[in-house]
Amino acid sequence: MRKTKRRNPYYAGPVSDHFDGTLFFNPEGIEPLGFRELLRWQFGGGRDRWPPSVPSPYPAAKPDPHVGGGDLRVTMVGHATMLVQVAGLNILTDPVWSERVSPFTFAGPRRVVPPGIAFDDLPPIDLVLVSHNHYDHLDIATLKRLHAKHRPRIVTPLGNDTIMRRAVPDIQTTSMDWGERISHAGISIDAEPAHHWSARGGADRRMALWASFVLSTPAGKIYHVGDTGFHRGINYKAAQRKHGGFRLAILPFGAYEPRWFMKGQHQNPEEAVIGMKLANAAYVAGHHFATFQLTNEAVDAPVRALQEAMSEHAIPPDRFRPLRAGEVFDVPPA
Repeated sequence: MRKTKRRNPYYAGPVSDHFDGTLFFNPEGIEPLGFRELLRWQFGGGRDRWPPSVPSPYPAAKPDPHVGGGDLRVTMVGHATMLVQVAGLNILTDPVWSERVSPFTFAGPRRVVPPGIAFDDLPPIDLVLVSHNHYDHLDIATLKRLHAKHRPRIVTPLGNDTIMRRAVPDIQTTSMDWGERISHAGISIDAEPAHHWSARGGADRRMALWASFVLSTPAGKIYHVGDTGFHRGINYKAAQRKHGGFRLAILPFGAYEPRWFMKGQHQNPEEAVIGMKLANAAYVAGHHFATFQLTNEAVDAPVRALQEAMSEHAIPPDRFRPLRAGEVFDVPPA
């Protein structure tokens, strides 16, 4: 009997080098592992226990309304959520203010540190970047709050706009494919490849696209990577060739153990340092650690491993900053 082709509920478009008509994929990359491997990981032991609370050494920040001129300021909210202030714009990356990153409010990874900016202390938000649809990056509850209070423009890869509009029909979304460019209020935004995958449940794997973003601003270029496997450095090299380098890269370096399961989707600290060098980034704001326990490593393991990797690769500590909730990073000129 002939198999019926699955329907993609989020996106319909032409076949490309990373879309087969139904599913998105990483060219020459690693597909996400299946249910059997998931069970092997979940029941295989080796998971370090996080404390229920991991206070940040920084108080909650109260950002200025705007940052202009040649200044570039990043304030850490937590996990992959940062407030980027540049060229008079207030930009949020992968905003999550929810207590859990899960389809459920009563179960799933729970926040161990409060957001580094209270939601009501946010300045007017102009732009939101959502890199993909995993619950620790696309949080519908937070997007509803942002839409109600700020009405920002939300930029996201193909298919994720459908998920958002089902929850908030009049939300202002712009969906992008890899290699596309749009303009917004004096800056340009490029959607670039990342080595990852997507899913909101068990039946929609790889039906919405994932991406990184490059912001070209009067104060310099910013490379935001929400989640990625290292993928032999291919995407970092391509970003450097296309964009020439970056004043700031926003790079993940946590949630990477066990490597046999996570290698294709989450780079480890040493890979993040190598990626910084390949992309020609002057500075890095590091994220994806010490907020939600998603994987096996101890809460302090990513920073310790990052420090070792920076020492090994002769990267001064002030160039790759593992930002904690509430920490403010005024990025020096490149």
